[in-house]
Amino acid sequence: MTMEENYTKVFTGTLIIIRGLEHLLNEHNIVPLIKNHNESARLSGFGVPSNSVELFLLTSELEKAKPIIESYKEKINI
Repeated sequence: MTMEENYTKVFTGTLIIIRGLEHLLNEHNIVPLIKNHNESARLSGFGVPSNSVELFLLTSELEKAKPIIESYKEKINI
C-alpha cells in the first residue's frame, strides 16, 4: 500500500496554521501526517511558497475530522 491509498490531503497552509489544526485534531485522538515542503526545500537549498505545508489524515478518519477542520477554517477565516 502507498501513502495515497491510506492518507488524504485535507489542508494546506503555513506551518503555524497547520500546527494549530494538528493540535485540535490530536485533542480528538486523530493523528495527522504533516509534510513540510518549506523545510525540505530549505535543506536542499531551494525556495517554496510559505504555505507549502500539507496536512494528511488517514482516509478512515476523514468523517470524524471533517467538523473539526470546518470549524477551524471558520475560526481562522479561510
